[in-house]
Amino acid sequence: MIANQPRYSKEEFARRGDEMYERIVRPQLQAGDTGKFVALDIETGAYEIDNEDISASRRLRSKFPNAQVWLVRVGSRYAYRFGLLRTLSQQ
Repeated sequence: MIANQPRYSKEEFARRGDEMYERIVRPQLQAGDTGKFVALDIETGAYEIDNEDISASRRLRSKFPNAQVWLVRVGSRYAYRFGLLRTLSQQ
């Protein structure tokens, strides 16, 4: 998959992605979608949902080759987390 060049600043990319996710995608989600990835084109509002981030992104790009893809994990503030997780016993 070839990455497209960003057409927006990081701030504008994030603002558009968050706004479209809340307005377009979130109202359509089902309880079983928690933990899945949403690949969202921040220009068209088109999106794909899948258990795998790459699968969702590829399906979206197959329909919209120039998509500016914003990736979200349903039910989480982050698509990915890095670093150690603290457990309750460590607090």
